[in-house]
Amino acid sequence: MEESQGSAFVLVHGAWHGGWCWRRTSDRLAARGHRVFAPTLTGVCERSHLDSPSINLSTHISDVVNEIRWKDLDDVVLVGHSYGGMVITGVAERIASKIASIVYLDAFVPADGQSIDDLGGKVDAGPFTEPLPAELFATQEADRAWVGRMMTRQSTACFTEKLKVTGAYLKIPRKTYIRAKNCPAFAATLDRVRSDASWKTCVVDCGHDVMIDAPEELTSILLDAI
Repeated sequence: MEESQGSAFVLVHGAWHGGWCWRRTSDRLAARGHRVFAPTLTGVCERSHLDSPSINLSTHISDVVNEIRWKDLDDVVLVGHSYGGMVITGVAERIASKIASIVYLDAFVPADGQSIDDLGGKVDAGPFTEPLPAELFATQEADRAWVGRMMTRQSTACFTEKLKVTGAYLKIPRKTYIRAKNCPAFAATLDRVRSDASWKTCVVDCGHDVMIDAPEELTSILLDAI
């Protein structure tokens, strides 16, 4: 399809990550003339000085809602990776009219009243949950040490808060689900959305951090989601 110039991409990272993880992909999108926003959610990475057990999923939903509202963005291509799928679902509940396309990148797609804990994600017993090793994400070997060094702990409340879902995200005009082939965690999620003809689906032959392992292929898929 022909690209629409100047589309606004909002890229939401997964658990323990930050805006840093999108750099390879965001640079490619920007080079093609698009505006790219990759906010780091409250309490992690360069915002880890705000870390607190009180930070939860609602905090992160507000982070992204405010990114879109205060930067006056419309017709947004909203992308959520992994835990970011919870976040973008919540964002759609609040400002669906500003979203033209929603993309779940090897991500959770929650039903009403579900949390990451309910969906089988990693949740530690204390107030903070430590990152999984990059090896478990099947991150390409050359990047594993870097990814491991860049990840930070995250408030456990992010993973235990249950999300209210009315299905607003399903009304967004374009919906895409991307699965990372080398990380089996989201195979069943892909199968579920595949049964709905309103979704585009694809599989990328790489590890869970698709934006790091396969930025060129991911960029092409995201441009096709405009």
